[in-house]
Amino acid sequence: MGRLVVVSNRIAPPDNKASAGGLAVGVLGALKAAGGLWFGWSGELGNEERPLQEVTRGNITWASFNLSEQDYEEYYNQFSNAVLWPAFHYRLDLVAFQRPAWEGYLRVNALLADKLLPLLKEDDIIWVHDYHLLPFASELRRRGVNNRIGFFLHIPFPTPEIFNALPPAETLLEQLCDFDLLGFQTENDRQAFLESLASQSGVTDQNDRQHSACGKTFRTDVYPIGIEPEEIARQAAGPLPPKLAQLKAELKNVKNIFSVERLDYSKGLPERFQAYEALLENYPEHRAKIRYTQIAPTSRGEVQAYQDIRHQLETEAGRINGKYGQLGWTPLFWLNQHFDRKLLMKIFRYSDVGLVTPLRDGMNLVAKEYVAAQDPANPGVLVLSQFAGAANELTSALIVNPYDRDEVAAALNRALTMPLAERISRHAEMLDIIVKNDIHRWQERFIDDLRQIPPRGEEGLRQTHAVS
Repeated sequence: MGRLVVVSNRIAPPDNKASAGGLAVGVLGALKAAGGLWFGWSGELGNEERPLQEVTRGNITWASFNLSEQDYEEYYNQFSNAVLWPAFHYRLDLVAFQRPAWEGYLRVNALLADKLLPLLKEDDIIWVHDYHLLPFASELRRRGVNNRIGFFLHIPFPTPEIFNALPPAETLLEQLCDFDLLGFQTENDRQAFLESLASQSGVTDQNDRQHSACGKTFRTDVYPIGIEPEEIARQAAGPLPPKLAQLKAELKNVKNIFSVERLDYSKGLPERFQAYEALLENYPEHRAKIRYTQIAPTSRGEVQAYQDIRHQLETEAGRINGKYGQLGWTPLFWLNQHFDRKLLMKIFRYSDVGLVTPLRDGMNLVAKEYVAAQDPANPGVLVLSQFAGAANELTSALIVNPYDRDEVAAALNRALTMPLAERISRHAEMLDIIVKNDIHRWQERFIDDLRQIPPRGEEGLRQTHAVS
């Protein structure tokens, strides 16, 4: 069994305990099983010509590189985050396509392929992650790499009407066909990719999951990413820090609605605030008896769209509190700051309602974490957007359309008044799914499927540095 080589935009350094959650857990589990290499950007800007920084722990090696300021700006900010991110989240109005940024995106993917090439062995399998690296397999193929190469997209894939509006859509689709296995969060995402490809070049289905397009053969499948439910339950059930224990005591007669998201326009935060206002307006019996806390740390703060949403939320929070607040009761707490992950799991546990209503999300692991953190004997209720990938699995949540403020308000009212027996039943059904499809199951399925695909050439890896 060959090594596993994981390629992602950023790596989680081996000595950084703070990054031991989320994707890092699954990647490290896969790497430990086979031994291998995690290759990605260090997060530092500097001379990209400097040698790779390599650290080995046991059977895993971390290899990282720096990006120049120009590469970071064009590849990361201007194309990955100002073109692909908004388009893949159905926000064409926020796409700012610039030809130099597209050229920078291609240049950096080619640069990374050059850096990885000398590290590869003939029987390695390569697992590439996310939208920053759509052309990566194509660049490796141009360098003679015939190893198995898989790709997993963590965010949604948009419908053809959206994707094909991108100027380099046809090129990106052809580059994606150089992967042997393309993994998506949901069946809708998989179908959207195939439909986009069919509209550009035509696709021949050899069977249900194997396809030919652009003269290449590849497989597609759905791999909903999971979490570590046992670890989250352990963190949530531990003793409360003194300040949190004091807060819980102060709020013992108040029901808590809780939400935590990265500050991003895809998360539906303004719509969420408006839905909470509709709850206070339509169901006045809850006034002074509930509190909604929204944690949303700043993300990509240098981008104008993110500055705009922050100002909008500040304005809305002040307006709602001014309209409905009373002496001794503040309806809405909006915290634009980062909190430790372990603390959040404890907050999840004593929250009566988890409100997770993105306008579009690949999966949304917060929804799964909220369920895993609950006390099974007295669980809270999850209100979940139909446009989050998690809604395909967590069907016992209260599923809502985040654009319908009154529907979300009605779901919040139902959650706040739901009988204990129904809460326990819904929670048990969701937790069972989360345990079965945890982060380890996710990576095992993907890696097993990738290993079953024959390499593209019998000659294996040809150490050819020439680029056709």
